[in-house]
Amino acid sequence: MKRSRLFFLSLILIFAALCVPFQSIDSSADAFTSARAMCVIESSSNRILYSKNENEKRAMASTTKIMTAITAIESGVDLDIPFEISRKAVGISGTSIYLRDGEELTLRDLLYGLMLVSGNDASYAIGEYVGNGIEHFIDMMNWKAHQIGAFNTHFENTHGLDADGHYTSAYDLAIISSYALKNETFKEIVSTKDIQITNTDGKIRYFRNKNKLLNALDGAIGVKTGYTGDAGRCLVSAVERDGIQVVCVVLDCRPMFEDSAELLEKAFKEYDLIDLASNIVYPESISVENGSKDSVLISRLKSCYYPLKEGEKEKISVELNLTDKVKAPIKKGDEIGEIRIFIDKDLLFSEKIFTMEDVKEKGVLQKIGDVISQW
Repeated sequence: MKRSRLFFLSLILIFAALCVPFQSIDSSADAFTSARAMCVIESSSNRILYSKNENEKRAMASTTKIMTAITAIESGVDLDIPFEISRKAVGISGTSIYLRDGEELTLRDLLYGLMLVSGNDASYAIGEYVGNGIEHFIDMMNWKAHQIGAFNTHFENTHGLDADGHYTSAYDLAIISSYALKNETFKEIVSTKDIQITNTDGKIRYFRNKNKLLNALDGAIGVKTGYTGDAGRCLVSAVERDGIQVVCVVLDCRPMFEDSAELLEKAFKEYDLIDLASNIVYPESISVENGSKDSVLISRLKSCYYPLKEGEKEKISVELNLTDKVKAPIKKGDEIGEIRIFIDKDLLFSEKIFTMEDVKEKGVLQKIGDVISQW
């Protein structure tokens, strides 16, 4: 029976973001991939740089393990305390790190086995331990996906073997990966090229990362390969250069490494990360009527970085809705306006403007002083 999708409606309002990404779809990128579905995004804004069938629900194979890993890491369970592997985690079909019934490993060690060599047995052991049962952990994965905003995604297992009701989209997988890479532990694990781990009995295992782009592409930082009969060859890759992070997802793509490398290089060639706030001018304070002070400090947009192609910067416009005077009393955090940034007519970013301090009404003595001064 398919697992109930319990969380969809309740979370839509929670994750309405202030920053609204402009969804740019570049059909010319189709020439760079034979993938059935593809999505390339810039991580700080989640702007779509290139896409193809990006919202189509598809099997995802072992790229599932991105969600398995980040769910486990963010669960709060100590990564470095050894625990006993149960018999249920032994002998899971597909790729394996050959866990043994009763041996003890840390969650961190299993995460390396999960993400570097794609151990299906490691995925089960992680889920069973962290979720205090595999079913509950899968519910945690689905909750996390909807929390991130991946509404075209549903998990039925922790490893990605083909199953009814187990699917994602290229866009969802891109934003899940972008989210996961903001976690330093996750980022460190998926960018590791090889590692040796040892269980409590002294048994040593050597893991080498299956992601060929780590050695082939400047700035590559992960994240996960995958293959099943239904999903085809799948790859989520990420590159970071000069503070810009780009995530690329290709689903059902035979030349997944080659196509991903071309798409990533294309993104860094065509886009620059621009601070949209750098040239916006508005006052540091506004006037106060009948207040103990004549003006009140207001919040300011410090920065708003966004990837732009050549020629797009000239299309940026700013709409500032700000009252010119407020009446005391004023509390810190009172909303007094909004700033909105557009590219053409598409909203890129919006942020409320607030007061930054309390301002009381004028006291009796101040009012008497004003009368005397006017007289």
